[in-house]
Amino acid sequence: MTSPTDAAPTAASAPITVPARGLVLLVGASGSGKSTFARNHFRPTEIVSSDVCRGLVADDENDQAATADAFDLLHHLVGIRLRRGLLTVVDATNVQRAARASLVALARDHDVLVDAIVFDLPDEVAVERNRIRADRTFGPQVITRQVRELRRSMKGIKKEGFRRVHVLRDVAQADGAAIIREKPWNDRTELTGPFDIVGDVHGCATELRTLLTDLGWHVRPDGAEHPEGRTAVFVGDLVDRGPDTPGVLRLVMGMVAAGNALCVSGNHEAKLVRALQGRKVTVAHGLQESLDQLAAETEEFRTAAQGFMDGLLSHYVLDGGRLVVAHAGLKEEYHGRASRRVRAFALYGDTTGETDEFGYPVRYPWARDYRGAATVVYGHTPVTEPAWVNNTLCLDTGAVFGGALTALRYPERKIVSVPAESQWYEPVRPEPRESQESEQDRVASVLRYDDVGGTRWLPTRTGGRIKVESENAAAALEVMSRFAVDPRWLVYLPATMSPASVSRGEGFLEHPGRAFEDYAAWGVRRVICEEKHMGSRAVAVLARDGATAARRFGVTDGSTGAVFTRTGRSFFDDVEPLVDRLRRAVDPLFDRLETDWLALDCELLPWSVKADGLIRSQYASVGAAARVALPAALTGLDGAAARGLDVTPLRARTDRRMVNAGAFRDAYARYCRPTDGLDGVTVAPFQVLAAEGRVLATESHEWHMEALGALDDPFLTPTRHRIVDLGSETDRAEATRWWTELTEAGGEGMVVKPLDGAGRKVQPGLKVRGREYLRIIYGPDYLDSLDVLRDRNLARKRKMALAEHALGLDALASLVDGAPLWRVHQAVFAVLAQESEPVDPRL
Repeated sequence: MTSPTDAAPTAASAPITVPARGLVLLVGASGSGKSTFARNHFRPTEIVSSDVCRGLVADDENDQAATADAFDLLHHLVGIRLRRGLLTVVDATNVQRAARASLVALARDHDVLVDAIVFDLPDEVAVERNRIRADRTFGPQVITRQVRELRRSMKGIKKEGFRRVHVLRDVAQADGAAIIREKPWNDRTELTGPFDIVGDVHGCATELRTLLTDLGWHVRPDGAEHPEGRTAVFVGDLVDRGPDTPGVLRLVMGMVAAGNALCVSGNHEAKLVRALQGRKVTVAHGLQESLDQLAAETEEFRTAAQGFMDGLLSHYVLDGGRLVVAHAGLKEEYHGRASRRVRAFALYGDTTGETDEFGYPVRYPWARDYRGAATVVYGHTPVTEPAWVNNTLCLDTGAVFGGALTALRYPERKIVSVPAESQWYEPVRPEPRESQESEQDRVASVLRYDDVGGTRWLPTRTGGRIKVESENAAAALEVMSRFAVDPRWLVYLPATMSPASVSRGEGFLEHPGRAFEDYAAWGVRRVICEEKHMGSRAVAVLARDGATAARRFGVTDGSTGAVFTRTGRSFFDDVEPLVDRLRRAVDPLFDRLETDWLALDCELLPWSVKADGLIRSQYASVGAAARVALPAALTGLDGAAARGLDVTPLRARTDRRMVNAGAFRDAYARYCRPTDGLDGVTVAPFQVLAAEGRVLATESHEWHMEALGALDDPFLTPTRHRIVDLGSETDRAEATRWWTELTEAGGEGMVVKPLDGAGRKVQPGLKVRGREYLRIIYGPDYLDSLDVLRDRNLARKRKMALAEHALGLDALASLVDGAPLWRVHQAVFAVLAQESEPVDPRL
């Protein structure tokens, strides 16, 4: 038996379209085939079943006493899936309006569409199916009651908030149904550009034509094409206030119809449509100009324009989700969603509910809190100059008020503007805001605890996803908050470096041969061997002048750079003299690289200039103790021998320890020399990390040596190096001989790196330290314990080195791309957090 409802039936051959990222409710009595239908058409992970939830909370899918807990679990799971943007199918009877209402409200809370698929099959079908199921113990009266509740509630089901209601009325229709997943209309992620995104036009047709022409478009009155296949995207507010709203509409409508453009709705289009529909609106803010201008057009054009504006979406998600365009902007949780709330935000922004002295809504500055990965481009509120704020950009530069019409070329991130030909409309506010947010505000955007705190997985461009443990993040935050340099300069921290695999050669713990073998095993053909300076690792960030420091780093206190340690601490209380001296030394690089700022990886020499306290307390104290204790021990042993005691082995060992202690003192003393201020101090740069518009850390190491080797200044210590073809035994032997000469002359050793950069699993560098230098690390007598020291596990050290290297490159890329400072700091803090891992510090 069936009864008519006002929900349109779905024909047997008609496909059922469901929202690809929304909620689908299966509605029907027990035994109507919902679970079978769900299994046939949806993935198991997409189905949230009330029976399964009942089983999870009670170990019995038929335990009706557990229904309340089961539905609490069901709602919780559905909410999580909808928050994550996943298609979710609820398999429950849902025959009562109240049961459906709670799920529809859940979909509304997560701004997704919801459909219903109703199984309005004859009663006898469900009764018979339940009769033959051994796990169903209730009688046919339960089915009859559920069918009665379903049909009673069906009369108003279309008004419950469903996008569509699909009704299946017989078994054949249910069995023959086909499901089509319909992605949101605003999902144009398949479009990758390149795009020219145009700000608020407001009827300025002449300026629009000029701007498009400057962008390379071939413009006609009723359309435009770009010879390079670019797509224009308009942020809305094409209409009102300006002199030629019909001209703007005609041009943009033609571009959209030809597939050369996209356009989102602005609040002015929404209001103009309501006015054209004859609805009651307040005629203000330039609406009258549009109505008058459209009145002079043909009825055909007015109808087409009204249909075009009425069909505009609130926003588009483009380029694989990397770009979002909305009229007033859009916070991350609304990207790709569909609801009245999302549309209101996209058209009007996030308002506080108050109005200012000019009658405009007071808007919450949502962009300052934006943390999304997608670039958001918008307009709506005029600014004098566009400025990036947390990867968002406002393009409304007040063309109709006499400002400029502005576009963003994406992905180039190039801003192009043309001046207004006139002030076409008198603004209510005396002036637009000075800017959306100044460059200084942009780079000084507040770092929040949840940007760097807690356990997190950071995606990197070259190293995959890297986990940062909560306790490590807390340790990094402690160091950064108490000891770090001005965070605006803290844009990079260098990665740790692993030693080469252990050497089994007589008297060696580390040897070049093992580094060569390591890289050959990783498939590397050529390496560069660079002299390892015994100093203090230093990162230098240098602005060419104060204006650059303010523009690029937001620093206006007079400082023009920073030189800091590998843990982000300043080398000196007043580092500006060092910054000035180093900037003069590397000055030719600014012109060569066509940049006004640089980031360099260096060593500050000598070691003692920064480590004097450490040397005195940790190394010199050992040497002094040995110098006093060991001669006294030898004197005592000589006295014992004179009394006839056999102390020959002990005396030989003590004598050897005396020699080792002397070698230990000589080892650290080589890296100490007197300094006075910067007198006696030098810097050894070995890598150019980044410059304006370019990450240079990924360039060939040969390029770095050539670029830095061309600098001629006594303040700079050159880095000697040589290139090795790993297939050449001669090259390997000559490099080993060079390393031996370096280390026997007091050098620390060398760093071996892949000549043309490392792959994802190839170590970016391996250090090979000399035998005498290793006394500083392992102690004066370490050669007597080589068998024990050789039993060292490098796996964790190497994993850390790869992670920190990838994070460092990500920090540099974010800096160069103009990302907000908090995003750069996510990677920088993660590098320091990795250093909290329990790894032998001697490696």
